[in-house]
Amino acid sequence: MQVIHWHDMRVEDMASQPKDPNTLIGDDDRDRATQLLKDAYAKGQLTHQQLDQCLEQALSATTRGQLDVAVAGLPAQNPDDRTTITAVSGLIVRRGRWRVPADLTVASALATVYLDLSRAVIEHPVVDLEVLAGVGRVRIIVPRDSVVDVEDMNTGMKGLSYKPRRSSGSGRLRIRIHGTVSMRKLTIRHALLR
Repeated sequence: MQVIHWHDMRVEDMASQPKDPNTLIGDDDRDRATQLLKDAYAKGQLTHQQLDQCLEQALSATTRGQLDVAVAGLPAQNPDDRTTITAVSGLIVRRGRWRVPADLTVASALATVYLDLSRAVIEHPVVDLEVLAGVGRVRIIVPRDSVVDVEDMNTGMKGLSYKPRRSSGSGRLRIRIHGTVSMRKLTIRHALLR
């Protein structure tokens, strides 16, 4: 099995962080590692006991090397499961039967973003959707029974419009939406029909 390190997950992280195992880490590093562990558990890659043990190691880690040990058993992500969609301005639109990767980043300074996942092909139990938007509007339609996590989403002037479904706890698909929408409102809605 190929082993990945928590700091190898994103190119921007690799460029900005040295890989010296004695480098001290901060809360952001621990948070990133614990999210990777939770996602791996949700995908069935870790047992509950392994998750508890790895989370304890990650949360008590003070150096990069200690944090690497906590996530050393995670399998590498398939590069095909990571996609970035960027546009400076205009529209970013995905709707209908499009394939949603496990890890999707949508980034734009000026574009309006419309993502409709209600009829999309989603082959993963967890979708990690990072949204980085400046002044464009962002609207996301999620499948009716999905569980949506917006805890790590930062919204600026206009805020977030999202109402969780009452029955969302029964959904099998988990969509983690995070990132930053600076100037316009982020709107997230559950699809009315399957």
